[in-house]
Amino acid sequence: MRVSATARAALPVVMVLGIVPALVHVAIVATSHGHVAAVFGITRLFRLGVVTASAITHWAIYSGLLLTFGLTLRPGRDALLTTMARKVHGALTDEVTVYTRRATWAWCGFFATQLTTSVTLFLFAPLVVWSFFVNVLDLPLVAAMFTAEYLCRLRCLQDPPRQTLAQIVRMIADVRKPSDEPAGVP
Repeated sequence: MRVSATARAALPVVMVLGIVPALVHVAIVATSHGHVAAVFGITRLFRLGVVTASAITHWAIYSGLLLTFGLTLRPGRDALLTTMARKVHGALTDEVTVYTRRATWAWCGFFATQLTTSVTLFLFAPLVVWSFFVNVLDLPLVAAMFTAEYLCRLRCLQDPPRQTLAQIVRMIADVRKPSDEPAGVP
């Protein structure tokens, strides 16, 4: 399996998100300056163990999605949703290209909001509030974002492209294939 350049670029950031909290914890414990953690409000982060691992996983997923989508928004590049739309529909109108770029920005905003809310709730709210947000509200919020984007597409585009569920599944399965390789190359 080949790893895309975007995924390779995001890997160090995702690793840092998983390793930095553990290193900070080790430094605090090793120097016996527990008050440093209290000053920064991160004492809870180190006491929760498994819950912290779950939080870091949640944050890494949303950070990875934010990076994956966001890196495609650099000048001179096609936005991720533009690339995906081209894989399903072929050539796109200028209207659809602009829309898919804006939709990619919207998804980046959603991922950043999810990430910020999760971190803020974890650090400053009761654990049950953070857990409810991550375990109960997460999927409904993602579904709401998909629905909002779909309704915007219907409203903003003159003739929005249509796709079947089978086309979407095929497109997602083909994402790992570089577009410049022949279809038969693994």
